[in-house]
Amino acid sequence: MQNPFRKMAALAAAIVLPMALAGCGINAIPTKQEAAKAAWADVQNDYQRRADLIPNLVATVKGYAAQEKSVLVEVTEARASATQVKVDASTLTNPAAFQQYEQAQNKLSGVLGRLMMIQERYPDLKSNENFMALQSQLEGTENRIAVARRDYNSAVQDYNTTLRVFPTSIWAATMYSAEKPMPLFSATAAAQSAPTVSFDTTTPGAVPGAAPGSPPPAAPAAK
Repeated sequence: MQNPFRKMAALAAAIVLPMALAGCGINAIPTKQEAAKAAWADVQNDYQRRADLIPNLVATVKGYAAQEKSVLVEVTEARASATQVKVDASTLTNPAAFQQYEQAQNKLSGVLGRLMMIQERYPDLKSNENFMALQSQLEGTENRIAVARRDYNSAVQDYNTTLRVFPTSIWAATMYSAEKPMPLFSATAAAQSAPTVSFDTTTPGAVPGAAPGSPPPAAPAAK
């Protein structure tokens, strides 16, 4: 007959041991890693949402400003590059792949900014309902991207810290030794300097009320 005290001790160990391990943070690393991966999925979804808007945006601008071919080509090529660079959960700890992805997306952001500035030269485009709707969607998506990047950085910072601090660093060196830190998004160069905003649309020497880009009047002849 089995000793009842031994049976109770085994049952107690089965209950207490998992709780003790949990208290030591054995589950913290995979839990925070999954949170960081989920945050990364949100980043990817928002970048894909932006990429899906671009073909319609380019087509709309082209209908009113076909002569802006260089910018339209740049946007199309930057979109192609950005969508070709892939970083999934299995390569998320690869700093080189992550940097390539970030640079491709930042380049697309830059040329998109130039594309949106074109509207100032084409009043018909600026007032086009389809363009206005696409512009609103793009602005909303850019805001979502900014929030998703911030949330990803927060989740990654939490995960990376868990790999280094005691007592979870013990599990990082033993049970989870294959797990590596994840890279963070860095601020772009544009984000580190205040933008220059000017409402002066005249050129030096232009006469107030004259059409933008028109040459200044000739000096009066000497008498």
